[in-house]
Amino acid sequence: MQQTFTRGRWLGSMARTIYAQQVQRACIFCGSSPGARPAYTEAAEDLGMLLVQNGITLVFGGATVGLMGRIADTVVSEGGEAIGVIPQALVDREIAHLGLTDLHVVDTMHERKQRMADLSDAFVALPGGLGTLDELFEIYTWGQLGMHRKPIGLMNVEGYFDGLVGFLEHAVAERFVREDHRDMLIIEEEPTPMLERLQSFDPASLTPKWIDRQDV
Repeated sequence: MQQTFTRGRWLGSMARTIYAQQVQRACIFCGSSPGARPAYTEAAEDLGMLLVQNGITLVFGGATVGLMGRIADTVVSEGGEAIGVIPQALVDREIAHLGLTDLHVVDTMHERKQRMADLSDAFVALPGGLGTLDELFEIYTWGQLGMHRKPIGLMNVEGYFDGLVGFLEHAVAERFVREDHRDMLIIEEEPTPMLERLQSFDPASLTPKWIDRQDV
């Protein structure tokens, strides 16, 4: 099931493309809450503005609350395009964002993640909770297994993901994750270097998943 809300697209004279246009749609995973620090909301707004300035469509979870709502509101207010994907159960709770370019209403959370992946050329996780981590690690695992060759970024705003980054380093040290697979995750603190690295990502650099003791 798909609902479509059409808005005009504006990329005024001040907009500029600062990178080669390889990423046309970016999926942003982020919290349904704003978090404890203003920096989280500011990062969502800054990333949203950068997407619009570079003609990149936002793909996100379709809700009007938290960081999801903030980045979508920023993109829409700046004249950009935003595509939401949301399960019917959350529409029934009246948290769907109705001011988007397109709103895809799906049946399940799994279908939501698959649809967002199909629609997107790249993925970025902003601060968020369990849902954000679920979305990030599923798309990260799909990339590790070779099910897609799209860049994946982690916006470590004010050190929010320091513990997660440390865990991945621990998993590498304990030989559960290859170092090159750890390096598949692009980690930055600011939107501009993040977008630059997403655009320059080389899918040919990816290697098969499996690791054993002979590899070390």
